[in-house]
Amino acid sequence: QVQLIESGGGLVQAGGSLRLSCAASGRTFTNYALGWFRQPPGKEREFVGVINWNRGDMELENSVKGRFTISRDKNKNTVYLQMNNLKPEDTAVYYCAADRAGWGGRRDTAYDLWGQGTQVTVSS
Repeated sequence: QVQLIESGGGLVQAGGSLRLSCAASGRTFTNYALGWFRQPPGKEREFVGVINWNRGDMELENSVKGRFTISRDKNKNTVYLQMNNLKPEDTAVYYCAADRAGWGGRRDTAYDLWGQGTQVTVSS
């Protein structure tokens, strides 16, 4: 069974950058939609962005547009969340998620596989 393995979180100052990775263990991401979500302290989980693995088209939440981007490396079977110009309000646990049906979307209930989460802390 495929598992999602996340890495790349950490502590960064405001204005800095981090890149999160999400790798598949057990099979490829072919035909999947890969989403990124985050859960800030004391808040509900929220949508960050999604990429269709086959087509490569991407959708981002408005608050991260122009700062974050999602990409994929088919050779490494890994999806990335590049985060630039980070702000303290980006502090959260970040999760990658997979929709094996390939649709994705903004609702977390559309995803049936989840990574373990990685902490991103942005200091002011």
